[in-house]
Amino acid sequence: MIKPELPTNEAERLHALRSLQILDTSHEERFDRVTRMAKRMFGVEISLVSIIDEDRQWFKSKQGLDASETPRDISFCGHAINEDGLFIIPNAIEDERFADNPLVTGAPNIRFYAGYPLKLRQGVNLGTLCLIDSKPQHLDEDDKQLLNDLGAMIEQEIRSIQLATLDELTLISNRRGFLTLADHAQKVCRRKKFPMSMILFDLNKFKPINDTLGHHEGDFALKQFAEVMRTVFRESDVVGRLGGDEFVAMLTDADDEQIAIVLNRFKAEMDAVNKAINKPYLIEYSAGVASFPYDTEKSLEEMIAEADAAMYEKKNDEVR
Repeated sequence: MIKPELPTNEAERLHALRSLQILDTSHEERFDRVTRMAKRMFGVEISLVSIIDEDRQWFKSKQGLDASETPRDISFCGHAINEDGLFIIPNAIEDERFADNPLVTGAPNIRFYAGYPLKLRQGVNLGTLCLIDSKPQHLDEDDKQLLNDLGAMIEQEIRSIQLATLDELTLISNRRGFLTLADHAQKVCRRKKFPMSMILFDLNKFKPINDTLGHHEGDFALKQFAEVMRTVFRESDVVGRLGGDEFVAMLTDADDEQIAIVLNRFKAEMDAVNKAINKPYLIEYSAGVASFPYDTEKSLEEMIAEADAAMYEKKNDEVR
């Protein structure tokens, strides 16, 4: 058995997946409708919407299978997300990648597999719409087009979720998505009596980048900044783009010294990016921090506003 390789952009892919908040949610008719159609149209035993998490594949929708998840290492879908198009295995027992896979040698005794990679955007595949059967099969061109069409229907439903919670440009949470995740984090802090902190980031000299070099360069700078946020902050931290050139991070259970270490690391990473991209501008920023006890009565919006005020005070100090 050959384990699936990790995508080169695995960190970005997982962050986008987390931000969608789709994992471990209940079944939804809009997804189940498509898997029912796929199972009936192709005459297969199993049809799934499979989402590839860090170490498992989890089924958002399933027809013909009782399991809710399997390890990623043995998943066919883990291979499929590395493809741009359909990933088809006519007979797994004859394929060296899968012949001794426990899903082939044991239940559900997979022989035929066909997976459509579900794209959040080009190069970012979250999982698959897949067909599985215990008998070998082949798909003709009409079958392949039908699977592509059904997969596009699932992608459209995922994008409707994305529009609500994910910033389309940077693939980190938008304001709404950030507030939803931050609300959950705040409840955890109250329960465990952890302090929490907001860090508000504002890009400096961003308008001239757009005005003189074009919006494509501005978009590039925003994506680079978001990537540094993904790199520096912990998985337990919540990060988002509030809009325009404003970004935010919520840290839990971090004292002043730890926050200072994080900000120093952020600066070092940003300095390295500025050196590597070799642009006629630097991606510069100001950051403001506001910290709160676990039992604060302030709302998330009020906490963000305090961090915003601290950021502008810092920005004014830097100008002086």
